[in-house]
Amino acid sequence: MPFTLTSVIIDAADIETEGAFWHRLLGGSTTTTTPTHHFIQAPDLPVIVIQSAPDHTAPDWPNGTPQQMHLDFAVEDLATADRAATDAGATRLRPTEAPASDTGSSVYASPAGHPFCLRAA
Repeated sequence: MPFTLTSVIIDAADIETEGAFWHRLLGGSTTTTTPTHHFIQAPDLPVIVIQSAPDHTAPDWPNGTPQQMHLDFAVEDLATADRAATDAGATRLRPTEAPASDTGSSVYASPAGHPFCLRAA
């Protein structure tokens, strides 16, 4: 039986900030906003749902509180994607400096602390 991924749900205590971050980074449109959920539809991706979790504890990856989810994005230009991620509000986790080349990958955290990677396509 085939499965189709239709959405990715991301918990956050502050859904306004987390939703704005993912919308700014991925583009697309915010299709629905409720007091407990923001639905973001970005081109060629499943729906990203930011779900209210008032007691959410941000991961402290890799040595503290474990990550609760992890997204990998393939990008054509790692340096440009790095700027887009940090301009949108991401924090670089590894490496802590901007990537020196368009090879390999870099790890970031969203405003709620969820790790994600940008990898050279």
